[in-house]
This record gives sequence, structure tokens and C-alpha cells, in this order.
Amino acid sequence: MSKPKVFEKPTGVRDYLPNDAAKLRMVEARVLACMEKWGYSQIVTPALEFYDTVGAASATSDNKLFKLLDQNGRTLVLRSDMTAPIARVVASLLKSEQLPVRLSYHANVFRAFEEEAGRESEFYQTGVELVGDASPEADAEVIALAIAALQAAGVRQFKIALGHVGFLNGLLDETLPGRAEEQTLLKECLLSRNYVGYRQQVKRVAAGAEARGALESILRLRGGDEICEQALTLTQDRVASEAIRHLCAMWDVLKAYGVSEHVLIDLTMIGNFSYYTGMTFEGYAADHGFPVCSGGRYDNLLAQFGRPAPATGFALKTSRILELADDGKSEPLDRVLVLYEASFRDEAFRCARETRSREGVAVLTRRITGEAEGERMKALPAGGYEFDGQRYGDIVAFY
Repeated sequence: MSKPKVFEKPTGVRDYLPNDAAKLRMVEARVLACMEKWGYSQIVTPALEFYDTVGAASATSDNKLFKLLDQNGRTLVLRSDMTAPIARVVASLLKSEQLPVRLSYHANVFRAFEEEAGRESEFYQTGVELVGDASPEADAEVIALAIAALQAAGVRQFKIALGHVGFLNGLLDETLPGRAEEQTLLKECLLSRNYVGYRQQVKRVAAGAEARGALESILRLRGGDEICEQALTLTQDRVASEAIRHLCAMWDVLKAYGVSEHVLIDLTMIGNFSYYTGMTFEGYAADHGFPVCSGGRYDNLLAQFGRPAPATGFALKTSRILELADDGKSEPLDRVLVLYEASFRDEAFRCARETRSREGVAVLTRRITGEAEGERMKALPAGGYEFDGQRYGDIVAFY
């Protein structure tokens, strides 16, 4: 294996140059401010966690975790999401807090992907977790907040696809009772959007025209609240029917929020079916093939940390959003350069300190060796000044 060159970095990670870093921080600040207005308090957790706790509880498959050993031989992981770390905190440091608890975060997360996949191994997420409320109102709240957060980030055209894992679980138990392996194959086809493969599997495993018709009809169940009524005609299963009634109740709440035009019910949407326990959703921006946000209900996770509680939440894919968000750049800071000879350092730094107290100003200081260096400053026709090829709104010289 060849030694990496000094300028190389590992596959799947990136450098954020000043413009991208400024945009990342701008999106972060706007989204977190939006979440705070909805009553969510920011939390920060460590990048390193124990594998046996947070790593094992994570929704990320084991082969996608970055693992390392500490000095005592214990296996650690780089966090692959923020949901499991927050569950750990809610069950321990916040165990005396009255539920529900509303928390927000912005963090980098790490996942190991195949090099040829072209996916990022380190990326940023901004999201929320609402712990302790199992109601349709709680699920609708996180979706309405996801919509508000996307808008705050500068994403203008998007759609939220909303599903419920309970509907598919109930329908599969009704049509393929006791056939867990075949059920999993069908779920995996839906999860990977392999609808051709799904139809082929249905024809192979479903006995009888009625069962095949019910399973194939899932692919047509996309639309508004009329989809709920159509879905209820397909099944008598209690779990599936309760799931649809939950979605119907959510839709009513989303209409009250005034955001239902952004939402599409899609009963092929099942998310990570081994992790989510209820509603699940993904947000897609116009002309972008990857989801820019995702979330859902995960009522079993907190029990793994000793504090059983229902929970729901979402994460924005902040790194992807940078490609889509309106620049929405704040006004650039007016750059002021303070030049000084060593004997005037105190006066120059006092001037710089006073100037930095003004809004919208960035101040740079530079030592010069004499008045001749100050002559390298020149006024620009459009306003401002130039010194050594750099532009400034104003230059103050002490010599």
C-alpha cells in the first residue's frame, strides 16, 4: 500500500474552504434559530462513543461504523448519527427531566462507505428529537418543523414523502402470515426503490389474486389524504388500520399548520424498517436525487438505555443542502486594515479594538517598518482601498 502524499486526505471527507464554511455556518445558525423558536434546546454530544452502548443501538449497520480501541482495549465508535447519543443523554443526564423533552443539534457524523460509492464518510446533520410523546400531533410537529427548517436553510422547492411502517407490517402479516423471510425481501425492495423487483417478488411469494392485488396496490398509494381512505379498503389487519388512522390524524394536524401542500403520503416509504416503529418520512428537493432530510418514529430505542419512552425526530442532510440552498448571503463585513509601526502599536490596537465593536466590520492589523510601506496603499475608483493586492473598505495607518 502506497504512502499517502502530504496533500491527500482519506476518501469520503472534504475540506470546507472559506466560502463553503461560511455558508455551512450560516445554514446551521438559521436552522438552529428556527428550531429554538419551536421550543427545541440545542445539545452537543461527543464524537466518540462506546460501541457496546451507542454503537450497538444505532440504526447504522455494523459494517458502516468507524471503530477504534481506547487505551484500555474497549471498542469505541465515531458517532454515525445523533439519535442514539441523544437517547443516551435523555436516559441518563436528563433522566429527571419531565417528558416530553425537545432537543436540537448540529454535528458531524461518520459512516464508512465503499470507496467506489462516491458517498461522504463525514457529513453534517442538523435535526431534532422529540422524546416522550406518542401522539399524531408530535409526529406532525416534527414534519412541520422539518418544512420550516428547510425553508430557513434556503431550500425553496421540496416535497415530504410520508409513510408508516405499521401499515406495511400489518398488510404483510395478513397476506404472508408467518413468512418472515419473504416479508423482508419485499421490504428491502421498497427500501431500495426497486419496484420492478418488488413486483417480481410479489408474483413469486403471494398466493392468490387477492393477496397479489393488495401487495401490488401499495405502489399506487401516493397522494393526499384520499390515500388513507384507499389504504383502509385493502386490509382488515388491526396494525395496518391503526397505522392509517394515525396518518389521517397527522394529516389533519399538518393542514392546521398550513403545510400539507408540501407533503405527499407514500405508503412505499418505510425508512429503516428494523429501526423505525411508526411514521417515517423523507424530504426531496427539486432536481436532486438524494433526500435532503429524513426522520420518523422510533419508540423502542430509549428502552435500550433503561428509560422506555416514545420518540420521534428528523435530521437535515446539511452537507447536501449546501448545494441547494439559496446563497442568502448576509452582507459581507466591511474590511478595515490598520497599519502600524512598532512604536505606535498601542494606539493601533486601541483603534482596532474600538473599530471591531462596530456592527458589520472586520478589522485586520499589520505591522509595517516605515512610511514608505504605507505608500503601497492606493485608492480604488469604485471606492475603498487596496494594499498588497487585498481590498479594504478603509485603511488606517499609524506611523
